[in-house]
Amino acid sequence: MNSLDLAGIDWLGRGWLLILAFTAAALVVAALRKPCRRLFGTERAFQLWLLPPLAMLASQLPHVTVAPVVVLSPVVSAITSMTNALPAQATGSSVVDWRAWAVLIWLLGSMVSLLLAAIAQSRYRARLRGATNVIDERSRWPTLRASGSDIGPALVGAWRSRIVLPADFECRYDATEQMLILAHETTHARRRDGWWCLLAQLVVAMFWFHPLAWWAIAALRHDQELACDAAVLREHGTQRRRYANAMLKTQSAAFALPVGCPWSPRHPVTERIAMLKLQQPDLFRRRAGGILLAVLAIGVVGAVYATTPSPQAKAGDGISDRYTLKIDVAMAGHPDSTHFIRCLKPGEYTELSGIDTSKLSWQGRFVVSPVAGGQLEVGTQVDTRFDRGGGIIRTQSARPVVRTLPGQQATIVFGQVADAGPRQSGKPENNTIKIGLTPSVGCDSESLSSAVAQPGTISLNLKNVSARAAAEYVAVKAGFVLINPEALDERQMTFDYAEIPAAAALHMIGMIEGKQTMIEGKQVRFVDK
Repeated sequence: MNSLDLAGIDWLGRGWLLILAFTAAALVVAALRKPCRRLFGTERAFQLWLLPPLAMLASQLPHVTVAPVVVLSPVVSAITSMTNALPAQATGSSVVDWRAWAVLIWLLGSMVSLLLAAIAQSRYRARLRGATNVIDERSRWPTLRASGSDIGPALVGAWRSRIVLPADFECRYDATEQMLILAHETTHARRRDGWWCLLAQLVVAMFWFHPLAWWAIAALRHDQELACDAAVLREHGTQRRRYANAMLKTQSAAFALPVGCPWSPRHPVTERIAMLKLQQPDLFRRRAGGILLAVLAIGVVGAVYATTPSPQAKAGDGISDRYTLKIDVAMAGHPDSTHFIRCLKPGEYTELSGIDTSKLSWQGRFVVSPVAGGQLEVGTQVDTRFDRGGGIIRTQSARPVVRTLPGQQATIVFGQVADAGPRQSGKPENNTIKIGLTPSVGCDSESLSSAVAQPGTISLNLKNVSARAAAEYVAVKAGFVLINPEALDERQMTFDYAEIPAAAALHMIGMIEGKQTMIEGKQVRFVDK
């Protein structure tokens, strides 16, 4: 499991919580926006759109309490296709690889969505070239008169917002209509509606694959205009007819404006005009709506926080900065196992290898990571090699992933009991490698020290093996690196040494072959005497 795979797991875990939170909050808004509009006014209905970003934020907050641990039985994975070579990612890699691909596709779609929005915004701003400044003492925001009549009225941008008027603004609208339009755009600027548009575009880019996101941005823009209309008419309630006339005189927006508020974009103008005829709620109802909205927001945020555990809480007791991984390896059906214990950081690899007298060997990489339910995940990459004799060599590469609770063993079995090779007529060959993986939280110094007791000594009881195989066995056990193992013979012999230093064992093997053993640090070389 590489760093991209681990990042994919984390991204998808967090992203899934964001999707659930956004979906639930948007459905709540969809159900309540029209009733809220009738009872408490369009301004309160627009404020319902605070719920999705608040719910998304709540889904990412860390939890103080630890999620309950679900007790699951250990995982046992058997890989029995050793008789043929497999690609390194053939077994088990898809468990992780698809996550990385999903994250890449997700990010690519988000980047494309943002790029398209940026292009549309740039095209709109490009139409403002040649615009002239308009001095308007009634507004503290810069006001521009566009060079064409198909641009504006609009509020453009989130920061450094500008009010844009069409070139024929004075000719198309009378003095009262001009005042109402400027009041409308100034209200947008005062309410920071450009920032709402920017936030909506970011959410759509994040959830570009979600149909509800595209509906939500259209509904938000519509509610935004209705809320702005209501705010303007609270100050100019006697000008409803002139306000409606100004809407009808305004052309539909010919150019998309992702971050900004056109005066009459592709919103249902008839509905906006119909809303102008309705009596606005009084102050008491608006305040009551604000209180109920605050209670609703607290309830939605609390519900999301309670039902979607954070990535930290999902792993429960599995979260740590160190993990102990115990690895027990039994080869060729032998009851005795080779034991390894490693202390690892999350995502840190350890590399191990081993060899058996039957010319069965393996090399592996192991990494420990916390996952949901208090479990620990062990990602592996294991390469095996079996020499059947007669020039027949079978290899296998696999990347299985196992999950288990801390302290429980998960087992992977490679290979199978195959028919006899050409040198062993009638006798089946057991070419299995059984790897038991027991991860635990933290690093126990006592268990680590006991596992590597007498690190410099080794015992050999090998029969009918070559000196080269015996030297490779000692090197693996003691952590030496053989520079030229091919200097040793392949003749079969017996080695029986009890608790001798590993370096001495290598010297004795070299002496049997008439070689001098040169040891420099961890590097071992065999030279002629």
